[in-house]
Amino acid sequence: MTSPAHKLRALDRAPVALHDRAMENLRYIRETMERSASFTHVSGAGWVMMGLTALVASAVTWNGPDPTRWLLVWIVAAAVSVALAVCMMARKSRADGMTLLTGPGRKFAWNVIPPFAAGAVLTLVFWRAELVSLLPGVWLMLYGTGVVTGGSHSVKPVPVMGVVFMLVGVVALLTPVAWGSHFMAGGFGGLHIVFGALIWRKHGG
Repeated sequence: MTSPAHKLRALDRAPVALHDRAMENLRYIRETMERSASFTHVSGAGWVMMGLTALVASAVTWNGPDPTRWLLVWIVAAAVSVALAVCMMARKSRADGMTLLTGPGRKFAWNVIPPFAAGAVLTLVFWRAELVSLLPGVWLMLYGTGVVTGGSHSVKPVPVMGVVFMLVGVVALLTPVAWGSHFMAGGFGGLHIVFGALIWRKHGG
């Protein structure tokens, strides 16, 4: 027969067990929502900075330097742009009390990495084959592809911009290669600034 003391101890443990179970359920719900939510930490300000960086690179390469120098300038510009974008996204994530690589953030990263990696490999191949003049169209298309796939887990302007990048890349590949610098400036410069300003105004940061 259960003594009154045992009953009291059981009653004392019950609220603790219920609290732990409730906290575990809340944790599960929060993690599920994070995995299914959109990645809203794309930084409009970061994209504007990327666009300005691209315009600087366009100005430096506008007079048609040799292909190797042109390529090096744009590789440096790409590295600076990626660093700016990541820093600004991390800042926006911290402002929301989250880390950058939450569930949606990981999805975004894993979707943009493959097209970008393909672009890096093709850059080396085209440089070795002395086809650097075709890189503007290839870069614009693959960058747009990465933004579209990553943007499927982000706010609406992101995949829209990716589609526009892809279209600009197609046009760049079908027009004279001498226009490559114009497409680089209009794509990586102008599109980043326009869509970055749009995201900055509508979605903050």
